[in-house]
Amino acid sequence: MMGLFGKLFDKKECSVCGGEIGLLGNRKLEDGNLCKECAAKLSPWFSDRRQSTVAEIQEQLAYRETNQAKVSSFRTTRTLGERTKVLLDEDAGLFMVTSARNWEEANPDVLSFSDVTGCKLDIDERRTEIEYRDKDGERQSFNPKRYAYSYDFYIVINVNNPYFSEIRFQLNSSSVDNDEETLLDGPNAMRRPRGGLRAKAGGMGGGSLTSNAEEVRSSVEYRQYEEMGCEIRDALLQVRQQAREEAAAAAAPKAAVTCPYCGAATTPDASGCCEFCGGAING
Repeated sequence: MMGLFGKLFDKKECSVCGGEIGLLGNRKLEDGNLCKECAAKLSPWFSDRRQSTVAEIQEQLAYRETNQAKVSSFRTTRTLGERTKVLLDEDAGLFMVTSARNWEEANPDVLSFSDVTGCKLDIDERRTEIEYRDKDGERQSFNPKRYAYSYDFYIVINVNNPYFSEIRFQLNSSSVDNDEETLLDGPNAMRRPRGGLRAKAGGMGGGSLTSNAEEVRSSVEYRQYEEMGCEIRDALLQVRQQAREEAAAAAAPKAAVTCPYCGAATTPDASGCCEFCGGAING
């Protein structure tokens, strides 16, 4: 038993930086150990640490150092989102996703528009049964059962990256549920939000409705996050398409033209000049 505990409390060394790992600071790798300081430098979207080798982690840390320079030169031309933001550098064809105020410290991954392989708005719907307390204080179900619905909004960006394939983040800070109360004082209690305001006549508390889903989905807050998500999705899909069209145009074979200076049939070079006499064909 003492031998087992001795191994548990043995000091470990980080396989990447060589530093000593504290008692609760070890992050296991497939073939080694990683200190929490090195682990904090990995991409926030990376999730396969335990299945990664020391060599793979070293490669990613090198990529993250290179990424730091990209963050420094990033120039935001458009911002989308509320808490977690999608920042676009439209002039450079780059974007990053971050909730940090200090970019240099957070080092968010800088990706090209062409790295996007897909993007969708994922609305997570959950329901909670609305119950009431009887005269003995016991929880009881209504007949038929009644439910309160809540919604959370997520953006899922699929990307082509060697260290992660998906960026998923939540748009709303708290669930959109109209503050519905889910435990009423009795079977005849009027339905009311948790804030204390009484509901309109005919609501679930006094009428025949068994769900508030339609009401929540028509609320201002729901529509706000739905529109926000659609804006982010549409923007990323649009810039991805533009990047692909530009790449296709650049890769397309150039047509031969007649040089106005020497009269030769020529394919202009990258500067738009005649390959024979050097004349500026494109002005």
